[in-house]
Amino acid sequence: MTLTDPPLRERFWTLPLGQLNSREWEALCDGCGRCCLVKLEDEDSGEVVFTDLSCRYLDTRRCRCQVYVQRRRKVPGCLQVTEEMARSDWLPASCAYRLRAEDKPLPEWHPLLSGDPGSVRAAGISVAGRVVPENRVAERDWEDHVIHWVEN
Repeated sequence: MTLTDPPLRERFWTLPLGQLNSREWEALCDGCGRCCLVKLEDEDSGEVVFTDLSCRYLDTRRCRCQVYVQRRRKVPGCLQVTEEMARSDWLPASCAYRLRAEDKPLPEWHPLLSGDPGSVRAAGISVAGRVVPENRVAERDWEDHVIHWVEN
């Protein structure tokens, strides 16, 4: 944190997304890593499905991007989570951004409520230990990696 970073307001996670400052926006993330999963979209129906393939830059043990500051440059297709994105099925149903975009409360396991970053893994939400980096699987085989343990 620097002197110019805005402070975290009490219970900021109950505010509409548009009212969050930059620091609160970042703090809303639960660190599950699900947004870093490769998603496939059916060209005909538009249905989006998740795979157990993660971005090559996701630290699959800690569920943190290894190049977070440079992610948009290193991965041109990296999703920029915005209010509009939060209202789409490109984010999982458990995502704090999506929940707040839908005016729903955060789940009890969210670290902002539990006070424990390990609560995400304990709740079975984290992708830690459950995914493979996408660059280890040929793109033609990605459909073989569709999963159903992430709801969208």
